[in-house]
Amino acid sequence: MSHSTLTTPPDLAPPTPPSSTPSVIPHTPWARSVLLALGAAAAVVVVLLAFLWPTITSSVRDLPIAVTGDSAQTAQVEKQLETAGDGAFSVTTTASRDEAVRLIKSRELYGAIVLGSKPEVLTASAAGAAPAQIMSQLAANLQKQANAQAQAAVQKAIAAGTAPAGTTAPEITVTVTDVVPLPAGDPRGLGITAASFPLVLGGVLGGVLISLLVAGSWRRLVAVVVYSAAAGLGVAAIMQSWFGVLQGDFGLNALAIALSMFATAAFIVGMNALIGRAGIAVGAVLTMLVGNPLSAATQPVQFLAGPWGAIGQWFVPGASATLVRDLSYFPDADASFPWLVLVGWAAAGLIAMLAGHFRNQEVTEAAA
Repeated sequence: MSHSTLTTPPDLAPPTPPSSTPSVIPHTPWARSVLLALGAAAAVVVVLLAFLWPTITSSVRDLPIAVTGDSAQTAQVEKQLETAGDGAFSVTTTASRDEAVRLIKSRELYGAIVLGSKPEVLTASAAGAAPAQIMSQLAANLQKQANAQAQAAVQKAIAAGTAPAGTTAPEITVTVTDVVPLPAGDPRGLGITAASFPLVLGGVLGGVLISLLVAGSWRRLVAVVVYSAAAGLGVAAIMQSWFGVLQGDFGLNALAIALSMFATAAFIVGMNALIGRAGIAVGAVLTMLVGNPLSAATQPVQFLAGPWGAIGQWFVPGASATLVRDLSYFPDADASFPWLVLVGWAAAGLIAMLAGHFRNQEVTEAAA
C-alpha cells in the first residue's frame, strides 16, 4: 500500500505570523538635535525681547497737557514744567477750563492745570493709570510749591514791616478733578487693560484653527465671519453686561471687538491661503510679536521709544485697544483712524483669501 504525501496548495498555506520585532525609529542626527535646541532657545529670546523691550525702553515723555490761566501764571508754570519735567510734558495753553475739559474728553489731552484763586488739576483716569498717577503727583507738587511761595511772601512782608509777626499764609489746596472717571465696575482700570492681550490671542487662535481645520475657501470665509461675530458678542457681553468694564453703546462695542477679531483671523487665514502653512506663522508673528508689544494698551503712545508708539497704532492690537477705549470712555474722541486700520487689515485678509482661492483654482484646472 502506497502512501501519498498531501501538499497544501500555496494559496491555502497558513499566513506567516507578523514579526514581533518593533520597528526601530532612526535617531535624530546630533547636529540637527543641537540646532533644533538652539533654535528653540533663540525663539524664546526673541519672544522675551518682543514683549520686554517696549516696556523697558518706555519712559514718561511728551505727555500732552494744558495750562490755563492768565498769561503771567501760565508762562511761569510752563517754564517750571519744562525745567523740572525734563521732556515729560508737551504743554499747550487753553483759553479756559471748559476748553481744557473738551480737549480731555476728546482724548487730545491727558490732563490740564487750571490756575487762579482756586487752582485745580484736571485728569482722566479712564485714559490709563499711568497718566492719572502722573497728574495726581503733579497736583501734589504744585500744592507744595504754592504753599512754599505763599509762606515766603508772608515772611518777606513781616521782614518789611507790612505784616505783623506771627502771620501765616493761608493753606492752598490744589483740587484734583477726574473729568473722565473709570466705571464702578472697574474702578482701577484693570479690566480693560487685562482684556487687551486675550483679545489679541483670540483673533490669532481663531485664524489658526480655521486655517488648519476648515477646508475650502468660502467655508473658511464663513467660519471667520461666524467666529468673529460670536466672539464679539460674547466678549462684549462679558465685559459690559456682566463685569461693567465697558461703557457706552453695546452694539458698537461688540462691532469693534468683532472687527478686531475678524481682521486678525482673516489675515492669518488669507496668508495661509496665499503662501501655505508658513502664512499662519507670518500672521501670528506680526500680530503677537510686533503689533501686541507696540499696542500701547497699558500706557500712552507717547511713552514708547521713538516712533514705535505711532507705528503700533497701524497694527490690529494697537488700533483695537485704542478703539475700544475710545468708544467706551471717550465718545467725543475722533475714532476714525482705528476704524480704518481695522478695516484695512480685514480687507488685506479678504484679498489674500480670494487671491489664494483663484490661484488654487488655476493650478487645479491646469493639472486636469
